Amino acid sequence: MKDLSNPAYYFNRELSWLQFNSRVLAQAADERLPLLERLKFLAIYGTNLDEFYMIRVAGLKALYKAGIQETGADKMSPAEQLAAIRSHLHTELEQLEAHYEAIAHSLIQEGVRIESYDAMDTEQQAILQERFFEHIYPVIIPIAVDATHPFPHLNNLSFGLAITLSDEQGNIKHGLIRIPRILSRFIRIDHTYVPIESIVEHFIGDLFPGYTTITSAPFRITRNADMEIEEEEADDFLEILEEGLRARNKGSIVRLECTAGADSDLIAFLNRHLHLEEEDIYRYRSVPLNLGSLWQIVGDKSLSHLLLPPYTPKTLPPLNSGNVCDVIERREVLLYHPYESFEPVVRFIQEAAGDPDTLAIRMTLYRVGPKSPIVKALIDAVRDGKQVTVLVELKARFDEENNLRWAKTLEDVGAHVVYGIPGLKVHAKIAQVIKRQDGEFKSYLHLATGNYNPSTAKIYTDVSYFTTREDFNRDATRFFHFLTGFSTHTKLDSLYMSPAQIKPRLIKLIDRERDHGTKGHFILKANSLVDPAIIRALYRASQAGVRIELIIRGICALRPGVPGVSETITVHSIIGKYLEHPRIYWFAHSEPVYISSADLMTRNLDRRIELMTPIDAPELKERLEHILRVQLADNQLRWVLQNDGTYQRVEAAGAQPINSQRLMEKYITKLYEKTTKKSRNYVKKLADKLLKES
Repeated sequence: MKDLSNPAYYFNRELSWLQFNSRVLAQAADERLPLLERLKFLAIYGTNLDEFYMIRVAGLKALYKAGIQETGADKMSPAEQLAAIRSHLHTELEQLEAHYEAIAHSLIQEGVRIESYDAMDTEQQAILQERFFEHIYPVIIPIAVDATHPFPHLNNLSFGLAITLSDEQGNIKHGLIRIPRILSRFIRIDHTYVPIESIVEHFIGDLFPGYTTITSAPFRITRNADMEIEEEEADDFLEILEEGLRARNKGSIVRLECTAGADSDLIAFLNRHLHLEEEDIYRYRSVPLNLGSLWQIVGDKSLSHLLLPPYTPKTLPPLNSGNVCDVIERREVLLYHPYESFEPVVRFIQEAAGDPDTLAIRMTLYRVGPKSPIVKALIDAVRDGKQVTVLVELKARFDEENNLRWAKTLEDVGAHVVYGIPGLKVHAKIAQVIKRQDGEFKSYLHLATGNYNPSTAKIYTDVSYFTTREDFNRDATRFFHFLTGFSTHTKLDSLYMSPAQIKPRLIKLIDRERDHGTKGHFILKANSLVDPAIIRALYRASQAGVRIELIIRGICALRPGVPGVSETITVHSIIGKYLEHPRIYWFAHSEPVYISSADLMTRNLDRRIELMTPIDAPELKERLEHILRVQLADNQLRWVLQNDGTYQRVEAAGAQPINSQRLMEKYITKLYEKTTKKSRNYVKKLADKLLKES
């Protein structure tokens, strides 16, 4: 009997995440994509890496300082993880440079350039000079650093220039120029984008008159941005969260980015104040600091011809007409975003807010966006005298400030606002509308795998489910009572809630397939797989010969292909135009298919309030299985995890190319074009045809 807790059977979660971000970076090299799509993946890669350093690397550094030796099932120490992370990123830097330079060169052929101030002609420089003095000079901050001018505090992700100067007597001085985020990262002249630091660099003499510039270098710093909130000690959770947000800019510095040609003495001056190890300094040859700022170029509407053709999400029957609640009284509805529009979800809340029969609206809000039509509808509902109960999760990382603002607004108009459960983050996605019609109460329910955010619903794939099932609605009522009250009953009857129910249920389903031996089969689709108990259950099922197909977009700690342990397990990852986000759990010998807000991670299963919903309507189950099978047939966007922890891209190799995301766009578009009652047979035939092709 093999010891399934053997560290050799587990990948490190941080290194697995780096493999995910490497797959994102690889999209930038895919010449099948339009140029700005490739540039977009560089921007995504960079913003992903910012968050990784702010949270994960910062956390490892804290563990290392605390003397902690083990952090996961793989048993790698924080010191070993930090060394491996730095080695990976410094090695990958060459690929990043090569991809950026190739894209920049190709953009030149399209008349689009990213050039420094010095590369501009005289006329262009005159325009830039005017813009500098009118729009940049008034807001940038020149800072002297000497005995009477201490080194300033730099906020998280601060960007600017470090400078070495000489006065008239030849005395050497150091200074900084802060470049605020309110300024555009690139100054555009026609289709030429000039990095702002190259303009500021040219006018250093105007910022430090009487001094001669010896050398200068752009730099950017990253701080620890994780917030530790001691809820039990907080009399006012909102107040302590606001303090935490302010403290985010005061966390320890964990990374310095600069240009490869920067003067070594100047960088040494910076680091005397930043106190970083050399391995946490990243030097870029041609890549602009702050890769995320490339979104400015990607978002230029005049360059839309260099992007993939836009896809407009479709609203299909029966939700394309009539009131949403009226529709779901007649039948359950499953939506697959962004192929199907998120608009019916917004309408569900808006129509309920305006319906005089509505008594109450209850929902959870995790990431709703800065201009949420859903929150505005809730505000209207309160003003119309309806009972509105909202769980606003203030601990949604990097959305805390936005959620705090909405929470206060809702509370001010009279909604009952709950700020979460002590010690647990509420990640469930649920909305319930209660109406009184002809003297009777009627409940309508929406359950989902993604957030109530119309903006991200256009770029994240997710599943929405509408129902009036009485058993689900009873559980929904009990769920909201648990959130708002002191109930110790944390189990539901028909839905499943973590931390008490989802993990045991999944393990039971996995074990049930194990009992079927080689006839057992299941497919799990999630963002991440880390939880050791789930992985051990998967290993036991594989040892019994069960066919296991995992579609895990990001982190996967499970090692496939280990003789006698995981030989029947394959792990797939889809990286494409849309961010794969739904959690779908299908088992051959289980009647329902499950959708969930919960990933297969310990934090989701043991430390969060999550929901898992069994879907047993045959037509809806067929749709969910269709989604999974098309993705497993993908030979354009799919990667397969190897036994050594690397991923190999699946190639068509002469077969018909299958891009699961593009195929789904075409599929939904064809359904949209067939909106008559006769379309049901057409839908079935089309689904069968697509499955056969795949």
